[in-house]
Amino acid sequence: MIKPRSRRGGGRPTIADVARKAGVGAITVSRALREPDRVSQDLRRQIQAAVDELGYVPDPNARALASARADVFGVLVPSLTNNVFAEVVRGIYDSLSDGPFRVQLGNTHYSGLEEERLLQVFAPQRPAALIVAGIDQTPTSRKLLESAGCPVVQVMETGPDPVDMLVGFSHFDGGRTATEHLIEAGYRRIGFIGARMDPRSQRRLAGYRAAMEKAGLFDPRLITTTPLLSSVTLGRELLRDALAKMPALDGVFCNNDDIALGVLFECHSAALDVPKTIGIVGFNDLEMMQAAFPPLTSIRTPRYEIGRRSVAMALAAIAGRRPEQRVVDLGFELKPRESTAR
Repeated sequence: MIKPRSRRGGGRPTIADVARKAGVGAITVSRALREPDRVSQDLRRQIQAAVDELGYVPDPNARALASARADVFGVLVPSLTNNVFAEVVRGIYDSLSDGPFRVQLGNTHYSGLEEERLLQVFAPQRPAALIVAGIDQTPTSRKLLESAGCPVVQVMETGPDPVDMLVGFSHFDGGRTATEHLIEAGYRRIGFIGARMDPRSQRRLAGYRAAMEKAGLFDPRLITTTPLLSSVTLGRELLRDALAKMPALDGVFCNNDDIALGVLFECHSAALDVPKTIGIVGFNDLEMMQAAFPPLTSIRTPRYEIGRRSVAMALAAIAGRRPEQRVVDLGFELKPRESTAR
């Protein structure tokens, strides 16, 4: 561990001298001088007395060097190939294209440990801002974000306790809305089919369950999930598994559009009429949902706008105009189509 530089040969006092005189750490002295509101009044008096006694004067050159930040926005997402996060990243790039900032991307691969590793790489580079997908960081990642010293925007979620700022929508409400739509359309034995059950998908499942329990329709046999990576082919396989458990299945809420498209293909293969025999709802509303036959109902999420808004919030904070609204819920939109038009 590198110790704080101290005075030698009776030269000018250093922050380490003040820390020793005040009986506190050098970091505490630095915080009291730079951000006095973060230190108690008694401790400020104690440190100020040491400053006055020693005649300590901060070095403006050192302070300028310490406060220097890279013209980089660090961006961490769980996937660079998933169209959902690609749209968020596109919104970020488009918003920064005409300014001085560059984007440094990190792919966490849906791994909390990989997110920790990337933050340990990004944070020492002193980025201008950090944009991070999700709210389910490990305790280590949370501490790294809290101590980053720059604006932090978590995206794709809402929640009560952001690290700094948060912009997204409620996955729980999205899952509940999708399921309620199927119930209102007359479907009763409605299954949940999901893959890659990351925390966002878990919240969609919780919304599905809440709607089914409220309607008195919940049965655990209706849930079919796997930790495998989502794909259209996997959607076909999961519907076969779901029908094996519940042959009378007449509706399906899928945790994403890839799975929903696979379910549709399997229905065609098994001669199951959509929407008469079975209704299908996806999540995110990618372009293929409208192009499918029949067109598939889905929950449209504001992915591009989330990217743009996250940059706007970070830029405002960098300019000293930190938004009063720390949590921005951009909502979602149910897009009903023929796959649920019974």
